Amino acid sequence: MAKNIECETIDLRNYSLNPCIGCGNCFDSRRCCRDTDFNKIYNKLVKANAVFFISPHYAPIPAKLCMMLEKMEEITFLHWWKDYTYQSEVYGLPAGIISHGGGSDWALNSYKAMVNDTIANALDTIQCKVIPYNAEWNTGISLPVLNVIEKDDIFPVQEYDWSAISQKIEKYVETVIKAM
Repeated sequence: MAKNIECETIDLRNYSLNPCIGCGNCFDSRRCCRDTDFNKIYNKLVKANAVFFISPHYAPIPAKLCMMLEKMEEITFLHWWKDYTYQSEVYGLPAGIISHGGGSDWALNSYKAMVNDTIANALDTIQCKVIPYNAEWNTGISLPVLNVIEKDDIFPVQEYDWSAISQKIEKYVETVIKAM
């Protein structure tokens, strides 16, 4: 497989996203009239050949990711409601989903149900093509921790088997790239 791939990481923590208020002003422009940071991200996504959504497990997914997906769904829904043949700007865009959390292998099915499946449902609504990892993991992959250590901090320290994680991610990335 060719390795000449260009990618960009979009860290939502670096953006000031606003929740959708359901005003409908995005119908004509297909952009949010209240959120320039969302528009910056969305403009990048519609130009991409493939995307990966990487999310930790909590609540079940981070609020900024929810806000972003909500706006993408609203833009798509408003057009689909008027025309059932509507194809969104991200129609068919191959999408990979990678979740992770603070548990080991025993927690992975929970992460799949709460994180991967939730993101996959939103991506399906906006007409992206979620790429499965395999038959069991039809909405991406989930990464476990090797060990969790209590330290003198509010958060526990998580140790990972980076070699195993790298192999799993590489296999999944190749699967998504083949879908392009």
